[in-house]
Amino acid sequence: MNDRLPGLAWGSFIGDALAMPVHWYYDRAALHRDYGHVRDYLAPQNPHADSILWRSEYTPLNERGDILREQSQYWGRRGIHYHQFLKAGENTLNLQLAKVLADSILAKGRYDADEYLTRYIAFMLTPGQHRDTYVEEYHRKFFTAYARGQAPRQCAGGDIHIGGLAHVGILCAFLAADPDPDAARAAVREHITLTHRSDEVLAAGDALARILCDCAAGADLREAIFQHGGDWFSRRKAERWSREPDEVVIGQRVSPACYIADAFPASLYLAWKYAGDFEAGVIANTNVGGDNCHRGAVVGALLGVAAGTAQIPARFLSGIDGAARLRAQFTSQWG
Repeated sequence: MNDRLPGLAWGSFIGDALAMPVHWYYDRAALHRDYGHVRDYLAPQNPHADSILWRSEYTPLNERGDILREQSQYWGRRGIHYHQFLKAGENTLNLQLAKVLADSILAKGRYDADEYLTRYIAFMLTPGQHRDTYVEEYHRKFFTAYARGQAPRQCAGGDIHIGGLAHVGILCAFLAADPDPDAARAAVREHITLTHRSDEVLAAGDALARILCDCAAGADLREAIFQHGGDWFSRRKAERWSREPDEVVIGQRVSPACYIADAFPASLYLAWKYAGDFEAGVIANTNVGGDNCHRGAVVGALLGVAAGTAQIPARFLSGIDGAARLRAQFTSQWG
């Protein structure tokens, strides 16, 4: 377990960072024209061929809701890369917040939702903190409610996107070894409800937590996926889909978009197909495009817990932004 748990945490960050430059590319020809076949961390570049940031809007009600700040000038403009100011190996906003979550757990010695919310609000309202141009819908809903004076625990909005699962891997990495077998699942449920009002996201989060915790304890990844993820991905689908290229499965069988009803089955499929080959799995996820960052955090967590740190390529570990700090934190936690 001591190798699987850091593998789980590293995997979450790696899957997101690898996909970051080609996040939300739906035109795969454009993805490969602009970046080639992505195998390593790359920096994003403008213009982004598939960017629809020009259609996105957010007007803060007051200072308590101003989470765009210096990035607001890029909203409503065509061709803008969602993550234009991030560097190779850097995580998108949701996974930067996963690092905030890890800091909170390490500081308290346990998961504390209110302590995390305090850090979350401070992080989002500090100018220049994350340097990410795109801020997901659930953050906008949360801070609109917060700007109206609602208590942090009451600010969650309706959201059915896979971004709601971005922190499940980190929670399970830190809590899977808890003597209480239900601690990780309870924390996952509480944490998701801080920002998401969605039975679909909660159900997927619980299934993911079950899979990750079972694998951390030594279960086979493929069997755990079938046991706990059967509502989204079955043996029958595995047999049928495995005869087709990834671009067909994630494109025609399920959408590459962010909606949980498609994105979670896509994640389980990629983890099932590439079980035992962390590198191939996160690379495949990256190159099929769509919401490959948040899907990548899930795929990376699943493959990482099965592989353990020893089977994750060294270039992925050393190239992630903040690698030295993460390594120190994980060493203090797991040795």
